[in-house]
Amino acid sequence: MGLLDEVGKIAGAVAAVEAEEKVDPAAGLLAKGVAAVAGFEGAGKLEELVEKKEEEKKDDADNARAADDTSSQT
Repeated sequence: MGLLDEVGKIAGAVAAVEAEEKVDPAAGLLAKGVAAVAGFEGAGKLEELVEKKEEEKKDDADNARAADDTSSQT
């Protein structure tokens, strides 16, 4: 999923630049660059958080299944 992760980050950067232009139509190149970097990094962190939550759910389900298997064996 490496390519999809990068596409998500790029989409975050584009969205941040668009938001900057809406807030300040006369925004300079530096402001747009900062917005792009912030959007890129923010999207990356958000994806990491989602992946972590999905992994925790999977681990919880595996633990519950293992507990059910153990209790049904006794």
